[in-house]
Parts: sequence; structure tokens; C-alpha cells
Amino acid sequence: MGKFYISSAIAYTSAKPHIGNTYEIVLADAIARFRRLIGDDVYFQTGTDEHGIKIEEKAENAGVSPQEYVDNISGEIRRIWDLMNVSYDKFVRTTDKHHEEIVQKIFKKMYDKGDIYKGEYKGLYCTPCESFWTPSELVDGKCPDCGREVKEVAEEAYFFKLSKYQDRLIKYIEDHPDFIQPESRKNEMINNFLKPGLKDLCVSRTSFNWGIPVTFDPKHVVYVWLDALTNYITNIGYDPDGSSEEFNKLWPCDLHLVGKDIVRFHSIYWPCFLWSLDLPLPKKIFGHPWLLMNNDKMSKSKGNVLYADDLVNKYGVDSIRYYLLHEIPYENDGNISEELVEQRINSDLANILGNLVQRTISMGIKYFDGSIENKGVNDEESLKFIDSINGVFDKVKSHMDTLHVADSLTDIFDLLRDSNKYIDVEAPWVLAKDDKNKEILETVLYNLLESIRVCGTLLEPYMPDKSKKILEEINSSSKEFTFNSNNKYILNKPEALFMRING
Repeated sequence: MGKFYISSAIAYTSAKPHIGNTYEIVLADAIARFRRLIGDDVYFQTGTDEHGIKIEEKAENAGVSPQEYVDNISGEIRRIWDLMNVSYDKFVRTTDKHHEEIVQKIFKKMYDKGDIYKGEYKGLYCTPCESFWTPSELVDGKCPDCGREVKEVAEEAYFFKLSKYQDRLIKYIEDHPDFIQPESRKNEMINNFLKPGLKDLCVSRTSFNWGIPVTFDPKHVVYVWLDALTNYITNIGYDPDGSSEEFNKLWPCDLHLVGKDIVRFHSIYWPCFLWSLDLPLPKKIFGHPWLLMNNDKMSKSKGNVLYADDLVNKYGVDSIRYYLLHEIPYENDGNISEELVEQRINSDLANILGNLVQRTISMGIKYFDGSIENKGVNDEESLKFIDSINGVFDKVKSHMDTLHVADSLTDIFDLLRDSNKYIDVEAPWVLAKDDKNKEILETVLYNLLESIRVCGTLLEPYMPDKSKKILEEINSSSKEFTFNSNNKYILNKPEALFMRING
């Protein structure tokens, strides 16, 4: 298989991430793990975005230096990503010395090319979003992204010639229909931003100091988006003076996974920056939906925030990973509450998955001392069931290839439901009453164990710990995704995978 470079957006170090922020990294991790499972050479990068006036102000309010402030928050973000069992290959920070040096070189290269020029910026600025707006873009006089107050600023600044690349970008997006997904995000970029006309982009500031200094004009610091977006190349060996073999292997990125609110920066600013550097564009930018709390956007000021570590302490890592990956549709916002999490744990994880594994293994131990082989005595129902087992991988892969991650989990749980129905139809406890049915009974249990093995293997990207535990209980290390008629199972005593929650 080929290489697969996936990135999440780097998390802004203004505050501890809530469960809505955590959704993205779990989604990226499931995709990265799936690509590894099918044999791809995966590189998965995440990290933290650490410069800007917002950080400078928060550090001042906290009575610490900006570096101390971002060290603390970046450490907290990394702790939560690790808690969620995220298998990143590199965790980057925009305060890393190497990143800062390459950003300075990138800025100079763009300047020397004539794509960056000095001017004066007058505009309406939203500090939390680190974004400038025109009066017509405001909603009720406030920032269209976050709804907060904006303030008028005027200062000397360097500008990037975004307008130079406008027509080229429109044509590229139209010629590459899969470049921005879902389709609704692509249409929004073209109709709301590109076709009305791109204005040149402010890429330096003088009103604060917490940023990467412009080497040839040190009273300016590089403005956040040019600094932040370039992390995708500075950390894999890009250098304007000569890039590394790793860079040539990994770039272009196969997938930038970002929240729907920052698709504009990744699908408009970033391609133009890359063209300015004479680099190819990433293959795909996917703007995922949000996770809402009781159908409302999470916000500390509203007091409706849930944190990953609190949920994990209460319900376990894989239960929360499952909820996040299953409950948020491809394109529309999802919803979370503790009540909804508990319902899903009881209905899917305890009843469908946990119950199937426990009762199948228990019957295997009870009727055959835990040693099961395939006797191949299949009735019509069994043959139909084997077909279902053989069909699940193609369904899962098809959905993962198109980033319909929730649907891929549904595919696996459909087979788990079929497995429970198969038990009800074949009724092993009835077969066990007559010794003449011994080979039929062993065949039925074998078929069930094959289903559990295939599902357990396919669940690894979504629930890595529980997947491992399932495969340990049935003593399997096989990575096959289809029915194998020649396995031999030596079963271990089952333990409850998930406990039902009684409210």
C-alpha cells in the first residue's frame, strides 16, 4: 500500500480543550489507525498553535510569560490527546525553534518573490478569532465566526497577494471536485469567499510581540495564519534552501482534517501560500462538523462544556471514542450529553457487542472446554451469516475511504447485530441437548467466533483497547478481514467488556 499523511488542525493554546475540540483528534486517529490496519505507511501529525495577541493577553492576565503560558496549555492538550489513545507520529509546537526558523525563511522567500509587500492595515479585528473583517462581513456589528465584539485597528503591516491566486484557485477547486469536502463546504468557499473577490491578506503585526519576528524588519511578527498553516510542511523537512527526503516522500499531504469553521484558512489561504512556494497542494481538505452540547455550541460563558478527561474517568476511553465517532454524521453537527452517552453505552456497547462476546465464549467453554474448530456443517442460515462476515470489510473500507466514519462503525455493528440474531435462530443451548448435533453446534460457535474476530479486528481504529481485549479473549492475532474456515480457537475466560449503566 502507499503512504498516507494525515494531519489534524493544530490546537490553539488559549485554554484547555473541551470534548468538542477533542472530537477532531479522535476522528483523525481513527482514520490514521484504519489506514495502518490496511497496510498503508501512515504519518499522522498534530500539535499546538502558540502565537498571537490572544496568548499574549491571556499570559499577562495570568501573570506569567507567554512561553510559560503556552508550555502549560500545550502540555495539557498533549495529555488529553494521550489520554484519548491518539497514535500521532509527531506532536508539533509552533514555538519549536526549527519551525520558527523555517517560517522566517518562508516569509523572506515570499517577500523576495514579490508575493509579500508592505502597507498599512485598517480594519475590524476579532481578537479571539485572530481575524480581520470588513463592515459588510459582520453580523449585527459583531464577528461572524464567534459573535464577539470587534475593534478597529490601524497599523503598518506586510500583506500577502492573495488576489494574485484567486482565479487559479477557483479553477483548481472546480477541476478537483474532491479537494474540499463535504460538498457544502466547497460551495461555501467558492460562493462566499472566492467569487466575491479575495483581498490581500495581512501577514504581519506590530501591535504585539508574541510571534515569530520578520528577520529583515524585526518590529513585525509573522501573523498567525502564515505561522500556523506552515506547520504541515516545516515539521516534515521543508526548507526553502533545500528540502529533505522525508518531505519529498510525504508531501503532498493526503488529508488535512479541520473543523468546518477553519476550512476557509485551509482551502483558500493555504493553497495560495503553497503556490507561492511552488509546492503542490494537499490532496484533500475535510471540514468536519461540530459536536454540540444539548444542541448548542459549547462555550465556557454558557456553562455548557464537557471535558474529555471527566468523561473518560466516568465512562472509559473507548466508550467515549465510540460515542464521538458514531454519533457525529458526515456533514451535520452531532450532539452530546451524559444521558446520551449512557444510552449508547447500554444499547450498543454492553448489549450488542459485550453481550455477544461474553455469551459466545461462555458457550464455547461450557460445551467444548474452550477449544473450537470448524466442522463445516452449515445450514442455509449459516451460509447467509458467513456471507455477511465476508461482506463487512468492503463496506467499512468504502465508508472510510469517503470519510463516512460513523457509517463504517454502523457497518461493523450491523454484523454484530446479525451475530446476535444468528444465536437466536440457531439456539446453541437447544443443539447442546442432543449429542447428534455436536458438530452443528461446534460449527455455529465457530462461525460466531469468526464474526467476533473480524469485528474485533475492524474495531481497532475506533476502540483500540477493547479490540485488543476481544482478540485476547478468543486468542487470535489474525489480521484477516474475511471468514477463515481453518482457524482453531482456544478460548480464555471472558470478562465483561462494558458494564451497563443503571440510571
